[in-house]
Amino acid sequence: MEDNQSYESAYAELKKIASEIENESVSVDVLAEKVKRASQLITFCQTKLRSTEMEVNNIIKQMETKTPPTQ
Repeated sequence: MEDNQSYESAYAELKKIASEIENESVSVDVLAEKVKRASQLITFCQTKLRSTEMEVNNIIKQMETKTPPTQ
């Protein structure tokens, strides 16, 4: 997996692989390779989503704990 790959590019590649498998355009010779790559992409996307969720939750918590300025 590329270190600089974005969620969007990983998801697009995953959709392409799924489509190829569904349309049976993947030969038996490369099927295992495609399934392995799909598994890597799924793991990457799940990790990215969890990381983003934690980051957003931390930002929200920080916003909630800040006291508003007094006037």
